[in-house]
Amino acid sequence: MQRKDFGSMLCPVARTLERVGEWWSILILRDAFHGLTRFDQFQTSLGIAPNMLTRRLDALVEAGLLARRLYNRHPPRYEYVLTPRGRDFWPVLVSLMAYGNRHFAREGIATELADVNTGNIVDPVLVDRASGTPLDSEHFKLAPGPAANSSMRLRMKYSDKLRSKENAGAEWAAYAGAREKSDKRVPRGRRQTRSP
Repeated sequence: MQRKDFGSMLCPVARTLERVGEWWSILILRDAFHGLTRFDQFQTSLGIAPNMLTRRLDALVEAGLLARRLYNRHPPRYEYVLTPRGRDFWPVLVSLMAYGNRHFAREGIATELADVNTGNIVDPVLVDRASGTPLDSEHFKLAPGPAANSSMRLRMKYSDKLRSKENAGAEWAAYAGAREKSDKRVPRGRRQTRSP
């Protein structure tokens, strides 16, 4: 199976999922935040097959989320430590945990976020850094950035029309037409998945 080239896509969601979207990868990062660093520690914690663990660790190193460090020369043994880019995944992991606790913890909550100094359980929310306002989809939207292409700008214009309750049909038709033309230009077998 040919690997999709999400790295060339503009969508930051697609780019991130290409690096950490496989569920073993997220669980490895979770365990790295718990302090696990060695192959056998990850394998014991996750119950993952060695060949799969090797592939996922290699992919996380290649993506710059983990760094491989030699800790034993004979035989060579490596540990895997979070990089600054890997440590930046912390709020994503906490958000996933909070979402899972809110919607999928039928058996009860097994993991919570706590203040290191007080031990008090905290309720994580994403906020705007400048104002401190909690981020929700009613008051905030995705907007095109400086590198957004015309297709992305059309999709967001469609979203804006829906938000304002205006007729968005023309915007969607323009977006769908632009996507169709774009897809026809990509040689068969090399078509990328559309960006979210």
